[in-house]
Amino acid sequence: MDAEQLINAITPEAYERLLFAVETGKWPEGNALSQQQRDSCMQAVMLYQSKHNSDAQHMTVAQGGEISFKSKAELKKQFQHGQEDIVRVNPND
Repeated sequence: MDAEQLINAITPEAYERLLFAVETGKWPEGNALSQQQRDSCMQAVMLYQSKHNSDAQHMTVAQGGEISFKSKAELKKQFQHGQEDIVRVNPND
């Protein structure tokens, strides 16, 4: 299977599972990944992002294979939208 076939075979649900596995080192069910599995998952995630990631987050691979870096200010601005519904709790009160 070539890279293009692999990208086309990954569903959004499969991508989310792969991304979780890369970020945590285990599958959503809790089974640990070997280093080889984690490396393979990371490659699949990067390939998928290079085709489908039209809203790249900080330090991700955007469509076309470009690595996207967002500054702290850009991220703060992005996360401020829609935050009026969030209730903040101070555990020290």
